[in-house]
Amino acid sequence: MTLAIQGIGVDTSISTAIGKVLMLSRGNIQAEPGLVAGNRIEEEIQRFFNAVKEAAGQLREIRKQIPKDTPPDILEFIDTHLLMLEDKAISEAPAQTIREEGCSAEWALQMRRNQLMRVFEDMEDAYLRTRKDDLDHVVNRILHILQGGRNSDPAEIAGHIIVSEDLTPADAIMLHQRGAIGFITDFGSPMSHTAILARSLGIPAVVGAHGATSHLHPGELVVIDARHGSVLANCDNACLLFFRRRLEQEQAHRHALHNLRDTPALSLDGQQIELLANIELPEDTEPAIEGGCSGVGLYRTEFLYMNREELPTEEEHFQAYSQVVKGMGEQPVTIRTLDLGADKQCEYQPEPASCTNPALGLRAIRLCLKETDIFRIQIRAILRVSARGNVRMMLPMLTNLWEARQARQIIKEERLSLMEQGKAFDPEMPIGAMIETPAAALTAESFARLFDFLSIGTNDLIQYTLAVDRADDAVNHLYNALHPAVIMLIQQVVKAGIACGKPVAMCGEMAGTPGYIPLLLGMGLRSLSMHPASLPEAKQLIRNLDISQLEQKTAGILQNLLNEDLEQAVQSLTE
Repeated sequence: MTLAIQGIGVDTSISTAIGKVLMLSRGNIQAEPGLVAGNRIEEEIQRFFNAVKEAAGQLREIRKQIPKDTPPDILEFIDTHLLMLEDKAISEAPAQTIREEGCSAEWALQMRRNQLMRVFEDMEDAYLRTRKDDLDHVVNRILHILQGGRNSDPAEIAGHIIVSEDLTPADAIMLHQRGAIGFITDFGSPMSHTAILARSLGIPAVVGAHGATSHLHPGELVVIDARHGSVLANCDNACLLFFRRRLEQEQAHRHALHNLRDTPALSLDGQQIELLANIELPEDTEPAIEGGCSGVGLYRTEFLYMNREELPTEEEHFQAYSQVVKGMGEQPVTIRTLDLGADKQCEYQPEPASCTNPALGLRAIRLCLKETDIFRIQIRAILRVSARGNVRMMLPMLTNLWEARQARQIIKEERLSLMEQGKAFDPEMPIGAMIETPAAALTAESFARLFDFLSIGTNDLIQYTLAVDRADDAVNHLYNALHPAVIMLIQQVVKAGIACGKPVAMCGEMAGTPGYIPLLLGMGLRSLSMHPASLPEAKQLIRNLDISQLEQKTAGILQNLLNEDLEQAVQSLTE
């Protein structure tokens, strides 16, 4: 009998994998108490230093293999581990313990981990408490080396589906490089590190598949159906044949998508849709162009602030933005001002969040208006780079017009300052507002009158509307982009844009999800910004849609929103 385990699918253009299970244990390594002879103390200390050096070397090598379009929080994860390896609390304190107590390197490191864990657990800040997981990853890597552990032979990994309780980004990158064809994890959410990397790498995965490590066995042939979030074991021949054929179709489809790069996103009834890319780093312009985008709809700038001890200078901002503008040529580049806070913290943040829910605290535009010196540096750089290309500025997390007017006043003041200094900028540079809170969506017409364009950020909009943290494994099943309240808010923003004659885009993850695109187009959206990897699929879908027909069908759905089975109704749009 076929065994089916349900989880959360990480669907890419390839959603199917068929292969044998390779179990990967990633639990905490426990060291046993041990002593060393007095004449071997220095030798033991050197063994510890060598293990730390080897662990750092492994991480640096893994970092080189990270795809260019990988979000910066993955890079931050690796960099955080490297910084921890350089911290004296880990790199030197255990050596002192070996010298003073004559214990083994493993036991000295274990004791140090226990001490640091208690420090993390006593922290009031919920975000900082979660960094104890990073400590565990780092210590486990060193212990693995000290205990003579070896990395799996690439031949053992190639062609296999990896099953583990969870995977670190370093694990995922290494396993992909060595030929793993899919991931299955007990834990995880749509925004877990494993899920984000699986999308970037284009590898099918099912995360949050509770019990997978208990019910699956090494060497067992399994099927990943990421499209439906399922893992199947003990399949009969007919089932295997079905999924092998589907895999062949997906591979052929991926090849066909590559040929759409230079074709327009033109619907069957002749409507042009603007497909833009979300990017994180200057280097991301290459995959964005490769995906056939019409420009950058969301350039996240937080990478400039992460993993450093001092604020980035105006010149650093300017050079990074110039690189993006140059890379995109004449295409538009929408630069979002910094959105630090919540899940993105930095070392020198003026007042680190001490609230129990940083997502509701001092973040994004709130932080900028409190620490205006930080904000002004970035504003000046964006204004200056507007003289070099087709640049737009976008303000995140606005909730009221006071914030909007304050931000606009600062921009005005910096324009005047640049004029006095004789520095060039585009005085007509469009300025837009991100609509990503229910408050902003409900008052979108006021924002539309004040700004040149609006962009709907669905990731936060859904989170704040439904009071669901989609990264929380316990509640992420409640995160629903098709909740009637979410659709009502999106509809309100689109109507506001039409009423004021202002363009409305969408830059959240919903924009790049093929199942939602027909509904969004039917609601009147004509500009969608997404991860570069999603562009070809979206383009092909649009070229096979009649938008005028979609608008008529969607109008019927919206009139009966509270009584509709929305998932079924949305599926019917393309039938």
